[in-house]
Amino acid sequence: MTSMAYTATKTRSGRPGWSVTFSHPCRSDARGKFGLKVRRGLGTSDDTKADRLVSQLNELLADQSWWSLDRRRDAECQFDGIVVKAFFDNMEVGKIQPKERRDEMIPLPTHDDGYARVMLVGTTGAGKTTLLRQLVGSDHNRDRFPSISTAKTTTADIEIVTGKDRPFKAAITFMSEHEVRCAVEECLEEACVSVIKEQNVDGVARALLEHPEQRFRLSYPLGSWQQKSPNHEIGDLFDDEESEEDILPEEEVVPALELAKNSERLSEYIDRVRKVAIEVQDSIVPSMGRYHQIENATRRQEWIERFTDELYETQTFSRISLDIMDSVKDRFDLILEGIFEPAKADWPTLWYYENSDRSAFLKQVRWFTGNHHQQFGRLLTPFVDGIRVCGPFQSKLDGGVDRRLVLLDGEGLGHSAKEATSVSTKVTERFRDVNMILLVDNAQSPMQAAPLELLRSVGSSGHGHKIGVAFTHFDQVRGDNLRTGTQKVNHVDASIGNALSSIRESLGAPVTEILKKQLDNRKFFLLRLDRSADEIGNSFVGQIRNLLDTMQQSSEPSEPVKTAPNYSVRRLELALRDAADGFKQPWSGRLGLSYHQGIPKEHWGRIKALCRRIANGWENEYSGLRPVADLVRHLQGNISLWLDYPDGWTREPENEDEKKAAIDKVRQQVFTNIHRLADSRLIGSHPAEWRTAFSGFSGKGSSVGRAKEMSLIYESAAPSIGSVMDLSAQEFLDQVLKIVRDAVVDAGGEVQG
Repeated sequence: MTSMAYTATKTRSGRPGWSVTFSHPCRSDARGKFGLKVRRGLGTSDDTKADRLVSQLNELLADQSWWSLDRRRDAECQFDGIVVKAFFDNMEVGKIQPKERRDEMIPLPTHDDGYARVMLVGTTGAGKTTLLRQLVGSDHNRDRFPSISTAKTTTADIEIVTGKDRPFKAAITFMSEHEVRCAVEECLEEACVSVIKEQNVDGVARALLEHPEQRFRLSYPLGSWQQKSPNHEIGDLFDDEESEEDILPEEEVVPALELAKNSERLSEYIDRVRKVAIEVQDSIVPSMGRYHQIENATRRQEWIERFTDELYETQTFSRISLDIMDSVKDRFDLILEGIFEPAKADWPTLWYYENSDRSAFLKQVRWFTGNHHQQFGRLLTPFVDGIRVCGPFQSKLDGGVDRRLVLLDGEGLGHSAKEATSVSTKVTERFRDVNMILLVDNAQSPMQAAPLELLRSVGSSGHGHKIGVAFTHFDQVRGDNLRTGTQKVNHVDASIGNALSSIRESLGAPVTEILKKQLDNRKFFLLRLDRSADEIGNSFVGQIRNLLDTMQQSSEPSEPVKTAPNYSVRRLELALRDAADGFKQPWSGRLGLSYHQGIPKEHWGRIKALCRRIANGWENEYSGLRPVADLVRHLQGNISLWLDYPDGWTREPENEDEKKAAIDKVRQQVFTNIHRLADSRLIGSHPAEWRTAFSGFSGKGSSVGRAKEMSLIYESAAPSIGSVMDLSAQEFLDQVLKIVRDAVVDAGGEVQG
């Protein structure tokens, strides 16, 4: 970190006045290497003042004794405030907790306040956000909140607090600047690779404007790519004609002049991307040849890794990244309503807004949540981490009833079985905090891999009594054998039965019976959710009202459990051995270290992207790769089965319902603490190893080296349990046994052994 000399230079960046550019000795770039290229405005157009500020920054950079947050206060006494902010801002280690910031601005009400908390979960495209619109009385054309589309749309947590006596308020939190910068650079990297793979200009633009994970879209703040591809005649055949409802009011549309400037700037970025890609390609051709001349797949991978490593070393690549970040920051300046916190910061953490007028309120909120193409070039949606709003959001289908609900929506579960091996911890960690978990599923193809995995997770965690299901698109359930409504209902019901049969095989009869009882009483059939009340039909409006009644009633306390199970741990070790092996073996297949049936080897780029996020402390998963969730799934599933067979009771249960409720009480606490243990053992205990897995390998054999490093982390986190164990395995076993023992004792039971 201290081997190179760091200097600052005065630059022009297209923004007013002078800026300063320097490599920061204490901040890491997207590869985890210190020396992040930073550009900050100096707030002056005066040459002399700018030179003085740059000179002060060079003093800081030249003296390592200043390179600590502890010296910030001393620096404020010696250097200009602009210089101090440029150097010390964003040096803090650790992620800002956005949920806590939203809590400070708009606390979430609880059962004591007369509220029920309901979480909507479902596959991407199932219609959960469209249903949410109906539940909060959002007009599809006028309000357009929350946003919907056929692709991945909901990428941030959405929290809506309803109640007629509540004013309209919004607290919106953002990703950190570092996360956004790295996402921008990943998009730039993909665009440069697409140049090498001889994509046309439209392919390069597509790679730049949409992240491979489809959660981060630069087209929203930078504008869409306007040029037509050679196949535009075919594309034109599928263009939708805009109705009057699709066209936004003039004051919400990005002006034509601004669109033209955005398009010109995008063209400039694409040209610069092509130039830097060709420049770097030419620099490595002498040693590795041209990409398209290489036939061996492994050598092609090595070529691309070398190419991307070289990209990050070029000044040109860094300048494009900084220019895009400047453009992004300019979009925040276009928001004239509400309050950004911290005020006047280079990158805000929160935006807060109040307005008694619903239309005016949503008009401003949409700049942070929208996806309308006429607003491309100004939307801040990709940078939003969480959205919390409150106000008199009431369904128009509910007859004026004042519902007091906290409605939680988030990213979809994913479509494929590959993405559905485990439910994201972002979802499962909220089970304990909600009163109802509503699975929103598509009736056309119900109970596929992802919904099935959600049911399994809800059941094994002891929250089966919270589950309900809403089947959308019921009007599109068709077939020669499905002529009547009853036949269609029976068809969808059969999918529930098949799902529960599968769960019975893995989690046992008691958990399955809890889920079955709830799903028998809490299933709702919905259609035409994108229409007005008149078009939905009275019978299905009744379904929505029943759903709202069920939501409101879900916070009513259940009967207290007056018995508790007793256990002996003699059979638990075997269950934990199976859990540890069940976690590691599929990952060995994903990493390409061994064959595992049904688990293909993951692309090296996705594995590296996962390591990047964990190494930087942003997330513990990436695009369906979820090591923490996988370990939770296996541990909880096996412990859940073991809990079904207690050795006795503190008092004989009065009936089966009381027995299941008593065991579920234990399951819930185990589930909460297993989350913490899995995250600690996989992530918290191995920061250096994850950094090595991310940035410690390059060139020939790098993907194998990275895979082996990850395998060592997994083996250390979940060591094999057997008759002979080393200290690491014994510690792991003891930690899990303590979690189970504490949960049983807290529930009033006893554990022997």
